[in-house]
Amino acid sequence: MTLRTATPADAAAIKAIMKPVIEQTTASFSSEQRSVDDWASLIEARLASGRAFYVAEVDGVVAGYASYEQFRPGNNGYRHTMEHSVYLSDAAQGRGFGRILLITIEEHAREAGHKSMIGVIDADNTASIAFHEALGYKEVGRIPQSGYKFDRWLDALFMQKNL
Repeated sequence: MTLRTATPADAAAIKAIMKPVIEQTTASFSSEQRSVDDWASLIEARLASGRAFYVAEVDGVVAGYASYEQFRPGNNGYRHTMEHSVYLSDAAQGRGFGRILLITIEEHAREAGHKSMIGVIDADNTASIAFHEALGYKEVGRIPQSGYKFDRWLDALFMQKNL
């Protein structure tokens, strides 16, 4: 596995990773796919603002990504609190890539002077909760029935780690 900074050229691969996540799971509460151009713009915007956006490659193929942005963007009171996203292709699951990606963006955020990292998780996603707990995240809040997908209400679980 190779870890590197994402470029807009990775947008199609990231969209492909997210397609089954959005269509088949509640790992993302969204039911709308971003376009390749939207992904490319997001990568450019994150990097231009000093945030991290990394991809993990296996045999030259993007197998996952991780990034972060300010929690509640636009409110400078939260400027030292970040929210992350970490997603892997199905083939990359269970191989330690998610752990490497998350630790890498945590280090990036720490070096940039940020105080904490937040993950917002479907409260029924036990695998993601266990993943975060193993990396030192603690449950700090829950918003019941705050998301809606697949004709059911979802609870958003907030997990935080001080950097």
